[in-house]
Amino acid sequence: MTRRTTRRIRDVMSPAAVAVEPMTTVARAARLMREEDVGDVLVTYDCDLFGLLTDRDIVLRSVADGRDPDATTVGSVCTPPPVVTLTPEDTTDRAVELMRRHAVRRLPVVEHGGVPVGVVTLGDLALTEDPHSALADITTAAPDH
Repeated sequence: MTRRTTRRIRDVMSPAAVAVEPMTTVARAARLMREEDVGDVLVTYDCDLFGLLTDRDIVLRSVADGRDPDATTVGSVCTPPPVVTLTPEDTTDRAVELMRRHAVRRLPVVEHGGVPVGVVTLGDLALTEDPHSALADITTAAPDH
């Protein structure tokens, strides 16, 4: 029987996550996501976490509602506060627990005081927990643009 090792979030998170301010347009945020090849951006204001904008938020809260992406701000469509977060010292077990409880696939990582320092995703956890799983394979595959 293989013993699973619990790791700290700082060891598995994606550091230096892409961040935008609440007044950024949805169109600009979408272009940043494409350029950086990410599915989310942190929404920050004065170095504090305001929300999290995902590609799904853009589709469901902006495009599907017929809102103009060049006039709609990310602050009006992002996942609003309070955002579920982790600290770099939390464990991967805690991340899994929070993702299950809140039905989310991404969690911002914040230092004490709420300053965002990264993001941990379901894919990050899949690579850590079972690098040979189908989800880990999908996570490491090159995107089909």
